[in-house]
Amino acid sequence: MQRKVSNGTRQRSAARLWQPLAHFIELEAKLGEKAEARGPVAHFAYEFVRFGVKQAWACLFGALLLALLIATHFFYSKYASLARYDFLVIAAVLIQVLMLGFKLETIEEAKVIFVFHVVGTVMEVFKTSVGSWVYPEPSLLRIAGVPLFTGFMYAAIGSYIVRCWRLFDFRFTHHPPVWALGLLSAAVYVNFFAHHYTWDARPILFAVAVLLIGPCTIYYRIWKTHRHMPLLLGLVLVALFIWFAENIGTFTAAWAYPHQRHGWQMVGIGKLGSWFLLMLISYTLVAAINRPQPMPPDDDQDTESLPR
Repeated sequence: MQRKVSNGTRQRSAARLWQPLAHFIELEAKLGEKAEARGPVAHFAYEFVRFGVKQAWACLFGALLLALLIATHFFYSKYASLARYDFLVIAAVLIQVLMLGFKLETIEEAKVIFVFHVVGTVMEVFKTSVGSWVYPEPSLLRIAGVPLFTGFMYAAIGSYIVRCWRLFDFRFTHHPPVWALGLLSAAVYVNFFAHHYTWDARPILFAVAVLLIGPCTIYYRIWKTHRHMPLLLGLVLVALFIWFAENIGTFTAAWAYPHQRHGWQMVGIGKLGSWFLLMLISYTLVAAINRPQPMPPDDDQDTESLPR
């Protein structure tokens, strides 16, 4: 299913939010029009590539961090005077400074990243203290045994969501109240700590998540057309993507679960549930900032405020 934006209104591009891309807006628009004129196959190919480019742009911060994990695993000397973890902290901060300096990231996104950094670091400190996973390498820039670069990995999730929200012009039908998502997210966060001492409430949290989010449809725009999918499915797919990235992270020995101490093994698929619950927290924080907008009931209304 799809809904097409009115062609009679001049579109604003989400690229205008990032100055280095603004110069290419008109050129890219002409390319899209030519592809559309060539027929459905060329049109599909153009949108497919455009979708991939937008996803890559949304993943920029996380992809750079993942590239650093891989590069330092294979090429960083164990005998370097600066510990690998400390190098990752400095590199992550430098990436942030450069992205802000070159307008590759907005101030709003930087704020979201900071919030996620704090939320993630607090959970990391607790989880490592109870032995859920370990960071085996030495470093100076750490809190209670947790290297400071770990907070940036959580921040990358928030960065991805907030950038996707702008790039794909998210709209919704039957979106749950943000306050309700906030209560659920608070319960999820508490359970990440409490389940070590009491009954794990995840089955109830999953059920509540399905009841709240199940009826919601998310509309996303790749180019001119709004396409849609269940929001619940979208969050599961992102959680799956994070699970793949986590396997890469543990392969680079950046951290290790108890079953990986004697050699790398894949992270169990059961961890996907934990990432889904973490996605709920991430999504809720971004939704609280962006305030979900409803999908217009018809295709002919003024769409000047919609980014392309």
